[in-house]
Amino acid sequence: MGTKERSVTVIGLGPMGRAMARAYLARDYEVTVWNRTASKADDLVAAGARLAPSVEEALGANELVILSLTDYAAMYALLEPVTAALPGRILANLSSDTPERAREAAAWATRHGARYLTAGVAVSPDLVGTPDGFTYYSGPEDLVEEHRGALEVISRVEYRGEDPGLAALYYQIQMDLFWTSLTAWLHSVAVAEAHGISVEEILPYSVDVADSLSTFFRFYAPRLSAGDDTGDVDRLAMGVASMEHVVDTVRAGGVETGLPEAVLDVFRRGVAAGHANDSLTSLRSLLRAGAVPA
Repeated sequence: MGTKERSVTVIGLGPMGRAMARAYLARDYEVTVWNRTASKADDLVAAGARLAPSVEEALGANELVILSLTDYAAMYALLEPVTAALPGRILANLSSDTPERAREAAAWATRHGARYLTAGVAVSPDLVGTPDGFTYYSGPEDLVEEHRGALEVISRVEYRGEDPGLAALYYQIQMDLFWTSLTAWLHSVAVAEAHGISVEEILPYSVDVADSLSTFFRFYAPRLSAGDDTGDVDRLAMGVASMEHVVDTVRAGGVETGLPEAVLDVFRRGVAAGHANDSLTSLRSLLRAGAVPA
């Protein structure tokens, strides 16, 4: 087995797993890798990694095992047949899934003699191993601290607490904002193009709007914390009128209206609930209606 301080196993060689393995090799770690399609490891092996012939041998090579898989179902598919190799392993699961599945996975790993960390990677593959970006971790704090040096090879460590579900929760919250925002931008590009405006022409203005969002986040956050929905800066009734104009413009360009109509529907329901003269922040109670704890 490799030395704890300078060796690691990486299971799963998609873009993120490959980037992690390369980052460890660049820091002179002994790196063992495994992937269902072994040829994906060819360049890593050429750079000094060891390709394990089986998942079981990959687990046995090192105490610290980084999992970079599609989801937790993929983890179970790989590890269930080789649970005898899990005692004494530290599984840092950087695969994406839900908070509840993360808690279930931590309990499963513990039953099989492994220690477990949930992780949510908030960095793109090209930034792995650089000072930019971070990774959420949750689980035993002593485990994070014991292996902080190895984990920080990937990115900055953001420890969120003992609950194994917390890293997954923080990650999915971030993905909610990321994917909905990026989809909204793509939709706006489609509208621009439908009206004869290229993505290059609209880009500077799109960037201005995107950059302004951080200002709005910082402005509204204290008000949200205080429960202050005063409509002194914006009013939901004005938001309805604005989104109606957006939907009409989108429809006139022959572009799919489902996305802005979904926003307009939420705005209208907020007005119907009596918040016409309140701020957009008043929608929080409507959006949380029926929510269940993670």
